[in-house]
Amino acid sequence: MFTNESINFHLLKERAFNLRWATVAEDVIPLTAADPDFPCAPEIRQAINEYVQSGYLSYGPAEGLSLFREALQHFFLSKRAYSLPVDQILPIDSAAFGIQLVCNTLLKPGDEAILFDPVDFLFSFCITQADATPVRFPIPPGAHAVDFERMEALITPKTKLICLCNPLNPTGKVFTPSELSELGRIAVKHKLYILSDEIWSDIVFEPHTFTSIGSLSPEIANQTVTVTGFSKAYGLAGLRIGVVATTNNPLFQRIFETSLHTFTVHGANVLGQVAGTAALTHAQAWLTSYVAHLDRMRSLVTNRVNEIKGLRTLAPEGCFVSFVNIEDTGFSAEQFQVHMLEKARVLVVPGLSRWFGPGAEGYVRLSFATSEHVLTEALNRIEAAL
Repeated sequence: MFTNESINFHLLKERAFNLRWATVAEDVIPLTAADPDFPCAPEIRQAINEYVQSGYLSYGPAEGLSLFREALQHFFLSKRAYSLPVDQILPIDSAAFGIQLVCNTLLKPGDEAILFDPVDFLFSFCITQADATPVRFPIPPGAHAVDFERMEALITPKTKLICLCNPLNPTGKVFTPSELSELGRIAVKHKLYILSDEIWSDIVFEPHTFTSIGSLSPEIANQTVTVTGFSKAYGLAGLRIGVVATTNNPLFQRIFETSLHTFTVHGANVLGQVAGTAALTHAQAWLTSYVAHLDRMRSLVTNRVNEIKGLRTLAPEGCFVSFVNIEDTGFSAEQFQVHMLEKARVLVVPGLSRWFGPGAEGYVRLSFATSEHVLTEALNRIEAAL
């Protein structure tokens, strides 16, 4: 199912944008944007086909399709031990929009929001777009204990929000229940909201397990807004479908008002909701096989990278990206990216501040959501270029 033969490279060259196959030269392998090379699950394709064949593609309800919200409620309860009212689960246009929506709802000019370093650029971008100030809290790669006293020391009267990315892109860290409990304790103590980005939560490798911070206690749940989506686990980035949810009803009403769904300025893609419903209700066996494949690719990339002189990496606990330390090569991250593109014809994501924050300096990120053949060829090229 997840072999090289199952990948349609011709279609990827036509459709896979955002630094991927459709944006690079014919001979370049892009290990870039966190988007799988494999087609989505057959069950999802069938559900979309059946819906489209009806011939009706009408407006959906502003609050989202009831079947989708019910599937999400069951998912959170059965898979995350997290009880959410069905009418406080809002389908939205992608998890990325969810992050922006939460920032726009909770932040005003002059406010501050704590975010991790390194972490995906969307957090700092959305905080800044709300005219607030990002305050970075370093969490280096590795299994070292998180210094929450240091995080708490960053809190000022201007602090309104803590941004949690779990699992953490780009390092692949999966936060433990005790770590999440401490973060939640701090948020409750200081009456801060938590934006919990859980889009990677289905991509977690044994023996690690995922815990949704909102499931830990009613008090923590009351301060938490959970954001997730379907692009990583199910390959549905192009359908632009995500979710925002909270147990806090007044907070949910503020988010719903800010979303502009009732004015049709924004709204969740109906086909995306159909696909998301099928993913949650019919594609779980496919997801299990996919994660097993990713686990094998994780071992491959970790072992091979650590055999290449000048490179070193830790096996990620979650996510399908490898965060590779390149300091011993003598290249900066940007120089390494250019060298690999020119000499190896492999495109990687450099650990630049604009992508991940200053904590990514000396690193590059490689996606391994592809076939063993493609990944092996790319690593062979990288080794030869060094």
